[in-house]
Amino acid sequence: MFTDTPSIPGPALRGYLRVISRFPERGVRAVQEIDDLLAAGLFSSEVADEVNLMPRVRPVEGKSVEECLSIARDHIRAALRNPQNHAGQVPQMEWEWEDAFPSLGELMGGYFHQDFPHEYSSHREAIDDYLQGMPDEDLHRALLEIPELLAMAESDEDLTRAVRALGMGVRPPNGVSLRQWLLDVAHIIRRHLGGRPVGDGDR
Repeated sequence: MFTDTPSIPGPALRGYLRVISRFPERGVRAVQEIDDLLAAGLFSSEVADEVNLMPRVRPVEGKSVEECLSIARDHIRAALRNPQNHAGQVPQMEWEWEDAFPSLGELMGGYFHQDFPHEYSSHREAIDDYLQGMPDEDLHRALLEIPELLAMAESDEDLTRAVRALGMGVRPPNGVSLRQWLLDVAHIIRRHLGGRPVGDGDR
């Protein structure tokens, strides 16, 4: 159900506004798509295929779907004019973390999931598998995302929540904090990309 009002965006839309503070081009595209949809009309054959792909939503009582879409569009426009109102805010929904850090999602969800103990004997073995299985371009993106994640999730609680949302189902190595382990992972990726051998002491 739409929960947005003209003055206050609902929880889901607030999450989207946080995302477009990082990726404004998405907000620009969303505004254009809503404008096109409203101009054509929800029941127009011109947009029938697009409407059929949209999730079924229920407007708040007393409002039409068109009115709710207009309200959401206005909030997006306002956020594009003043991105600082949402920039740097800690994500509150799991999908926000996944959207903001897709490369880390591949690492966490693909190699450190709940079945990790059945597939790898150590965190290092999983990281080596990751390094061998991913193209350099993806490794570079993951390397950029790690400091961004650490800066955004300032508290240990937020960081734990973030990596869980990204698919991590295991703890870091014994005696190593999650934050330090992520720094260690960045160090290993950086050395791998630089072509230098990683020492046995690296986790």
